[in-house]
Amino acid sequence: MEKKYPETYDRLIGLMGKLGKELGGTMAGFGQLHKQALADGALSTKFKELITLAISITAHCEGCIAAHVRAALRAGATPQEITESIGVAIYMGGGPAMVYGCEALDALEQFQASGVRK
Repeated sequence: MEKKYPETYDRLIGLMGKLGKELGGTMAGFGQLHKQALADGALSTKFKELITLAISITAHCEGCIAAHVRAALRAGATPQEITESIGVAIYMGGGPAMVYGCEALDALEQFQASGVRK
């Protein structure tokens, strides 16, 4: 069955909203961590999103792949920067990262086709 990463992303956002109603403090804290960790600083948000994508691949987290491919595109990453980040993740994670790297490439193509841009 083909994964639909834009739909996966939308589903996760909805689920996170539901979880936020149940765990308001925890989710608010996580949201603040997310905001601070990915803010422009010595490293740009774009570069940080490329790092998070590589980690998502090596951690085998499909939802994270969906979120961070989309976020990397929105932060201005080019398809080439994203694919090179996939390559670094494969280098560090071996065969399993190669499989999830393929998933990330599929997510990139789907988000591009759906019009996600900066």
